[in-house]
Amino acid sequence: MAESTLEHLKLANLGQLSGKIALVTGGGTGIGLMIAKGLAANGAKVYISGRREEVLQDVCRQFPSMISLKMDVCDKDSIAHAAKVVEEKEGKLDVLVNNAGIAGSASYPFRKSLLEGSESVGEARWNDSYLFKLRSFEDWSEILKANTIAPFFVTMGFLDLLKKGARPGGASSVIMISSVGGKARASNNSPAYNTSKAAIDNLTTNLATEFAMNGIPIRVNSISPGFFQSEIMPAAFFEKVHDAVRSGIPFVEGTGPVPMRRFGT
Repeated sequence: MAESTLEHLKLANLGQLSGKIALVTGGGTGIGLMIAKGLAANGAKVYISGRREEVLQDVCRQFPSMISLKMDVCDKDSIAHAAKVVEEKEGKLDVLVNNAGIAGSASYPFRKSLLEGSESVGEARWNDSYLFKLRSFEDWSEILKANTIAPFFVTMGFLDLLKKGARPGGASSVIMISSVGGKARASNNSPAYNTSKAAIDNLTTNLATEFAMNGIPIRVNSISPGFFQSEIMPAAFFEKVHDAVRSGIPFVEGTGPVPMRRFGT
């Protein structure tokens, strides 16, 4: 086989994204910004979206290959407007990264200090409307809306542009940013967040299957990162948990140690 036929397999070419248009929701900070930088570094023209335009513009001043796109992923009109902007400027979309999300406040349904005076967890759970005091329906709704429902509507809002981005014999790409929390057995004081991420994993499978069955040339995959320092993880908490990881001990009850003894960077 001639050497020239292997050029496309070289590392420098495998991640080559020249001419590709990408959109990263929540791309102004945290993991979203890390992803946007990686896409831009490999040649993509990257739109970063969020609600805080000043944050996006500050990033774009630092990285000229990125473009600010104000969008509220929980608002259908905002999504439609953003899609129209990309359509008018680019006419297609090759990569959509559904990264935007929230952690919400923690809840502690099984914290030992809250169970004192009760003979069992089951008894404490129902005494004096125990669980109802820990988190409201609205808290859960907001987390599910941002982390699970919004990625569906963003994907649907950009569906036509993604179809236009598919090359002959290939496909455009939707990437859902899930979390290891979606696969956790223990709630780790974040049952709503973990549930929302388990749901996005299932949505990923649903969309990938439906697109394939209907001949829509769009791949859908999810990535489940572990701990990364970002706006949804306070620095003090990150350092506390990171200290445990560096020591090679379980960082939350019911989990094993992190083999590499470090978090994502």
